[in-house]
Amino acid sequence: MTGTTPRRRQSPAVYRRRRIVLLVGLLVIAGVVWLLIAQPWAGVADETDAKDDTSTKQNQTDSLPVPSSGATDAAGDAGATGGATDGAETPTPGATPTALPCVASAVSVEAVTSADTYSGDESPQFTIKLTNNGPDCTLNVGTSGQSFTVTSGDDVWWRSTDCQSEPSDMIVTIAAGQTVSSASPLAWDRTRSAVGTCADATRPRAPGGGASYNLTVEIGGIPSTQPKQFLLY
Repeated sequence: MTGTTPRRRQSPAVYRRRRIVLLVGLLVIAGVVWLLIAQPWAGVADETDAKDDTSTKQNQTDSLPVPSSGATDAAGDAGATGGATDGAETPTPGATPTALPCVASAVSVEAVTSADTYSGDESPQFTIKLTNNGPDCTLNVGTSGQSFTVTSGDDVWWRSTDCQSEPSDMIVTIAAGQTVSSASPLAWDRTRSAVGTCADATRPRAPGGGASYNLTVEIGGIPSTQPKQFLLY
């Protein structure tokens, strides 16, 4: 009679090892499934990108906001008001940059006119251009810190601040070597300005006939290095 060979009984240690291997495998599979579903890295990446984008907007500016002149608005001149245009990037007001405030000796400010001469029906267009010749620094480039002044000899004909409306601050970081200009020009209606006469349609007009005028500007407490001369005809 042929007998059957009895099965060898596995030792308790073998069963324990098998259970451990099975348990580890299940844990690995469960971890992979959780990673695929939860994607914990997605939120971190989005948050990092958002912070980088915000930092860029807060610390750099390609254009300056433009102050609003009540006198020019009342005369109906285009280009008298507005902010950054043509897709220029402007930082968020209220940013907390880490650079030190700009010093006047390291920043050059230039008064710019759209032309050297203007005929009788043309309104001069003014802009500000500044260049940071020093290290990164902060400056208030908001409309509250900007001024445009037109003089003829010692006679002050027009100040943008006489009839300015809703001035605002904008503290930004100007990078080393960066040049910034007004987003759009500010128009002068060729009349004499004075506080209290902003809506007066009978304000005296500046003489033409080849009369010479000078534009000076200031931004963030830093004046332009020299006046810009232009002629009215």
